[in-house]
Amino acid sequence: MKHLLLAAAAASLALPVTAQEPAPIPSPGEIAAAAPASDWIAIAPSDLLVMDLAPDAKGKPRRVVIQLMPAPFSQGWIGNIRKLAAAHWWDGTSVNRVQDNYVVQWGDATEKKALPEGLVTVAEDEYVSKSIPNFENVSSVNARAFMVTKGLKGPPPAPPLDKPEDVYTGVVGFAAGFPMAAGPQFEFWPVHCYGMVGVGRNLSPDTGTGAELYTVIGHAPRHLDQNIALVGRVISGIEHLSSLPRGTGALGFYETEAERVPIASVRIATELPAAGHPRFEYLSTESDSFARYADARANRRDPFFIRPAGGADICNIPVPVRVAGDGK
Repeated sequence: MKHLLLAAAAASLALPVTAQEPAPIPSPGEIAAAAPASDWIAIAPSDLLVMDLAPDAKGKPRRVVIQLMPAPFSQGWIGNIRKLAAAHWWDGTSVNRVQDNYVVQWGDATEKKALPEGLVTVAEDEYVSKSIPNFENVSSVNARAFMVTKGLKGPPPAPPLDKPEDVYTGVVGFAAGFPMAAGPQFEFWPVHCYGMVGVGRNLSPDTGTGAELYTVIGHAPRHLDQNIALVGRVISGIEHLSSLPRGTGALGFYETEAERVPIASVRIATELPAAGHPRFEYLSTESDSFARYADARANRRDPFFIRPAGGADICNIPVPVRVAGDGK
């Protein structure tokens, strides 16, 4: 009995200490997972490009889903891509280039396949836009995250002027869920982060039709910004492209037909049977949940980390995307 009393006393003494322990600091992924349903935005099936590669060596399907860029960005090229998909032009073409730490590229390796009628030629000035919906620069996101974390109200504090957001342009942020950059003349353009999809082209003034596409599989090649049209991003199945054998030819091109990965089909999701429509949603970049998420990406305070970095490259704040219905 004496031992039981002593044990009970010891337990009662420990309770206040346990109660005072700080709550675990959530990771960026945990913040996104805890975001309410109202903070997630559904992606319309009409904005999803679905590419099915030939099955892998074990017979497993390989599907890549691309979210096309919203207006006003790159709409000339995206219009062409919709026409190419409707014509089933990519069926029977292939993945032709895999360059390590750079890009995977696909299209017609022979460059002889006739293009469908009605494709437009897009001017180089369409690489940027003079209008943008609800641009949220990183400073405003960080300021809102600070206020949300501290429970403050009123206008956000001014961002520090001695710490530029981006070495390439100075101002970066998000619009409609995509990473963006801004210039001094109020022009805006999407940026080359991992998984972004762009249009292959020849030398200027050629801007490409959209028949040749690539996706980034390495360190963000930001030097391509404003030099090539970006038309979307891979939101599912990037592993089917990033894990492919590297090409041995110049710039990572495959040198033989046997090396190339056949493309079975490319469709806008609305052309697929309704039961097979892929359904995705992204975390609104205008939400308080995203502000907390972005702050956590820039300042990791969860248990593994020793020192917060104090900042994050725009491409190190990937916008969370999930299968619709996976959350709350």
